[in-house]
Amino acid sequence: MISLSPIHRDARVLRQLSVVAEFGHVTTVGYGPAPEGADEHLQVPDGLSTLPQSPLGIAKLGLRRLRAAELEAPAIRWVLTALAGRRFDVVVANEARILALADRIADGAPVWADMHEWAPEERTHVLSWRLLVAPLMDHLCRTYLPRAAAVTTVGDRIGELYRSRYGVTARTMRNSSPFRDLPVGEVGDEAVRLVHSGAAVPGRNLELTIDVVGALPERFTLDLYLVPAGDGGRYLRSLTERAPADGRVRFLDPVPPMALPDTLNAYDLGVFWLPPVHTNGRLTLPNKYFDYVQARLGIAVGPSPEMADLTARHGLGVVAEDFRPETIVSSLRDVTAEDIRGWKQHADEAAHALSFESDAQVARDILGALTAR
Repeated sequence: MISLSPIHRDARVLRQLSVVAEFGHVTTVGYGPAPEGADEHLQVPDGLSTLPQSPLGIAKLGLRRLRAAELEAPAIRWVLTALAGRRFDVVVANEARILALADRIADGAPVWADMHEWAPEERTHVLSWRLLVAPLMDHLCRTYLPRAAAVTTVGDRIGELYRSRYGVTARTMRNSSPFRDLPVGEVGDEAVRLVHSGAAVPGRNLELTIDVVGALPERFTLDLYLVPAGDGGRYLRSLTERAPADGRVRFLDPVPPMALPDTLNAYDLGVFWLPPVHTNGRLTLPNKYFDYVQARLGIAVGPSPEMADLTARHGLGVVAEDFRPETIVSSLRDVTAEDIRGWKQHADEAAHALSFESDAQVARDILGALTAR
């Protein structure tokens, strides 16, 4: 099972691993220490890039020598060496950049490609990525997804994109959280306690969230549980500097994924407004949404279709009509304690349906079929 991420704190991959471990001896490959559930772990050295960033690698990307660039990334070369001579019954590959690596390691064994989001536009808001890396992602998907024994992604609409461009059937395995038997928290009549959890990554437009709270009445407060990005904390510091001086926006230490619902349970509304600057932003359905549900929170989002559909279907909260700050402020300004109580109760009623227990069955069906070979 390969994920070139810190698996021990990668919520989606950890949930995936919890199911994979039911089917046999699991070797994980990724950054950081061994994750819970792994029988063996190969720790990729920190600092090894997952993309071809050497002068030779960049030249191959620029000249569109994409086949030659498939295995050029330092982290991928390290994994190839570490797994040389090993044989596996099933290879689970997380995200497009390791599809060629997984195909090479599998050596004929079935590959489950968990694509997470829409790989060809992962970071198209960054010019260098759009010019150099996007063609490689498209090449990897076009070449290796049809060879995969199973393909999964986070939402139905992204799955349809993989079908229309690459001719593969992608099953949906959402970023849902395990079911938690938590109470519906009390709602005060005076204050509205907003919360947001996630990564402090440029492109998530957390500036919008801070500005919205600054423009809301004083009864609204916001706590942010943010994991710093790999930029030395620069972006997170810029957010703290942007926060209103009245103390209504607080930055708190990040919480481990499994502990998040317990921590969030004390709040009223989980918020996430991500303008559609690229396809993945437009179709986002992130971990935090399901954490909010398990925490029995109301939810406030923009018109992102995947989140908006679930919010409306289950009566979980409020969907702003667009992503302008004034529109989002208007959607929340007159929210009452009774509104919040109703949304939190609906979250409690939907907690089973929107939990990982249903999505885990997708993984079990895939692994059952692949191991039966």
